[in-house]
Amino acid sequence: MPTTLPAFADATASDSALRRFLHGLPGVDPVGLEARAAALGTRSIKTTAKAYAIDLAISMIDLTTLEGADTPGKVRALAAKAVNPDPTDRTTPRTAAVCVYPDMAATAAAALAGSGVKVASVATAFPAGRAALDVKLADVRDAVAAGADEIDMVIDRGAFLAGRYLKVYEEILAVKAECGSARLKVIFETGELSTYDNIRRASWLGMLAGADFIKTSTGKVATNATPANTLLMLEAVRDFRAQTGVQVGVKPAGGIRTSKDAVKFLVLVNETAGEDWLDNHWFRFGASSLLNDLLMQRQKLSTGRYSGPDYVTVD
Repeated sequence: MPTTLPAFADATASDSALRRFLHGLPGVDPVGLEARAAALGTRSIKTTAKAYAIDLAISMIDLTTLEGADTPGKVRALAAKAVNPDPTDRTTPRTAAVCVYPDMAATAAAALAGSGVKVASVATAFPAGRAALDVKLADVRDAVAAGADEIDMVIDRGAFLAGRYLKVYEEILAVKAECGSARLKVIFETGELSTYDNIRRASWLGMLAGADFIKTSTGKVATNATPANTLLMLEAVRDFRAQTGVQVGVKPAGGIRTSKDAVKFLVLVNETAGEDWLDNHWFRFGASSLLNDLLMQRQKLSTGRYSGPDYVTVD
């Protein structure tokens, strides 16, 4: 089983030690955080820089379908779109991944074979995370066996909010062990964590337990990714690498629908974590409708005309 970094062995030795460490992190200034996020969102990106940002954003999308009505046909269609987002322009980048439920991972893997687009599967009783650990681990094993390259797990928010940090930490460790070579994204559901201090604590908790990515949300609650909560998580991965040398990715998910939104988030990445995170190995967008708007904006830059939604496929 993976173990924590040696520098933090004392911090994770017991529930009380972990609580002291997490509550000893610097407090978040909500007003300052939101003001900085808002200020960075006003940066103007034009012409060649905008074209670069749009292509980069497309390459960072985890194209997602997480509905009870998902069918193999829908997943295969989504996979085809991920590989070839704009059939009229073969220079359009592929998306980073297709994200599905575990029972659709095999379908996605078959459809994406040889494409370079990853298969991401949610797991651990997504989205609520309310299940016994052995059930959650079986969920992960099934997804990996079906061909998932990445696992998006949800933390037990009830345990976290009750201060049972070691339980959450040990659960992430156990899930990480089941992932094998698959990369692990740890979802906090920031909309349920209530405070920015809790988001900072969850970020450090996930990274200490071996997360390859920390992720804002499931997309299933009212408040999902925001510039402020993503900025806070970007600060956490930056500071974590400064202390440990270990780089961790960030994935905002839910509510990012327009090219303008995506570019704002890329500015946050560049200005907070730095250029090293401007790559789909380290930054992702969890989205379903975002790709269509990026494609329309890309077509407009290329042709000078706005094609409109009828010229892109409906997911």
